[in-house]
Amino acid sequence: MKLDTVAGKKVLITGAAMGLGKLFAEQAVREGAAAVVLWDVDETALRATAAELTAASGAIHTRTVDISDREAVAAAAESVRVDVGDIDVLVNNAGIVRGNSYFWETKDRDDIERTMAINALAPMYVTLEFLPAMVVGTAEARVLTIASSAGLVHNPRMSVYAASKWAALGWSDSVRIELGQAGHDHVKVTTFCPTYINTGMFEGATGFWFTPILDQHKVVATAWAEMKKGTPVVIMPWTSRLNKVLSGVLPLKLRDLFLNTVGVYHSMDEFKGRK
Repeated sequence: MKLDTVAGKKVLITGAAMGLGKLFAEQAVREGAAAVVLWDVDETALRATAAELTAASGAIHTRTVDISDREAVAAAAESVRVDVGDIDVLVNNAGIVRGNSYFWETKDRDDIERTMAINALAPMYVTLEFLPAMVVGTAEARVLTIASSAGLVHNPRMSVYAASKWAALGWSDSVRIELGQAGHDHVKVTTFCPTYINTGMFEGATGFWFTPILDQHKVVATAWAEMKKGTPVVIMPWTSRLNKVLSGVLPLKLRDLFLNTVGVYHSMDEFKGRK
């Protein structure tokens, strides 16, 4: 079933202090969510965002939590259940990206573990804290996971990031199928796969063939609307869907030639990231 609004729902967003996470929180407040729970590792930014949203008449709850730490996730989730209750809408938004070197040039191996922990493992652990109650309940519930178009095609200079997003996509869409198979149709899972977004996270990355850097407000509006509809997988923009199709039908050499020619394989050459 379609969820027209999150009014009266309890919403939890990871990576909520800035960027997409903050915009998702603002949308939840505008729609009249009963509670909006903000998780982020940046305590200063989290407090500032919470102050803004509270001033907008939102019922805001915050928790400074490093979601790469499984025990910290469990403790934070227990706190949410005590203070707020079960969550109806979960947005797995938090993510990181590191470096633009070739894989064998990796200097800090902790970057590998942290990227996989935050982008791939954390959505699993966070969802596992709240999904069982969604399944047992009868109300419409949603899980939105922000993956990436990097989870659809191979891309140099971001191999670990791509690996983490391939994992997130594979896990998230598999859970969607499991819920349908088990007859829990009131719980819908949406996996969102955008290209580069102008949040600053991918500063220096370049757009490619008919694919400019995406506007964060349009991205959030699209992801939020499709989440409420229960759309399984959302790929933005259309060129990413085309690239995925071509990657599946072209011979390997032609696929690489095409993606190299249109600029995909060089989109991370000048990447600098968030300052």
